[in-house]
Amino acid sequence: MDFAAFQDFVRQALAEDLGSGDITTSALIPPDETARAAIIARQEMMLAGLPLAEMVFQELDPGVEFFRVVRDGTSVLPGATLLELEGRAEAILGGERTALNFIAHLSGIATFTSRMVLSAREKGVRVLDTRKTIPCLRKLQKYAVEQGGGVNHRFGLYDAILIKENHLKLLSARGPGEIGRAVRLCREKHSGRPVEIEVETIEQLEEAIAAGAETALLDNFTPQEVREAVQLASGRIRLEASGGIGEENFEDYLTEGLNCVSLGRLTHSAPAADVSLLLKTASFE
Repeated sequence: MDFAAFQDFVRQALAEDLGSGDITTSALIPPDETARAAIIARQEMMLAGLPLAEMVFQELDPGVEFFRVVRDGTSVLPGATLLELEGRAEAILGGERTALNFIAHLSGIATFTSRMVLSAREKGVRVLDTRKTIPCLRKLQKYAVEQGGGVNHRFGLYDAILIKENHLKLLSARGPGEIGRAVRLCREKHSGRPVEIEVETIEQLEEAIAAGAETALLDNFTPQEVREAVQLASGRIRLEASGGIGEENFEDYLTEGLNCVSLGRLTHSAPAADVSLLLKTASFE
């Protein structure tokens, strides 16, 4: 991941928090005073977002020094030190909340993803993300999914074919057989690209198999319907379960023969991880 591409984003985040300046710190702390600090995990978590945190402090103090303890994609326990840094106290305090917000959000995604991946591993089911991301944060959120062991689904509308319910509704106005027609039209326009199609019933799955689609997205299927789909497909088409699946019912969907589960909750509902920054005036031992 090229985090340098997010330099302007980091500046915007700092501007949102600092505005014209940190009036509390400027009243209390001389601008030339230095300090050391540590970012600490307050829970068991999968780390993501550390490079962004470093960029925050570097933006405020180009001379800041970092002593990285762990790296993104590392599982840590409560109390673990994630990063140590030394620089101007004013810069550390000014960047504290922005840096922690980045780590908390992205580590929350990575942590939630890692739990789902661990549950699915025994059945050989992969865990995918979706496009249900915060606008303009998609690349970072999908990065966090990868750090948690998940797999990125298509990044946008431009890089993979996925025929959705509303596509089929529009095609149905031209007569029956819209599933077969949709697959054929996509192949004609984008030769060589695999075709995935969203199906809502076992009957539509049969049509998708007959049409030669590579993947069927089983939309809002119940766990029992997913098992029926696996039996019907018999390996002739990749199967992805999606819709209405969360941590509370995730394991109900896991069955051998299901290839993957996609979860919008990985990015739109993962709880933030609990992290904090502790500042010291003296050097760490």
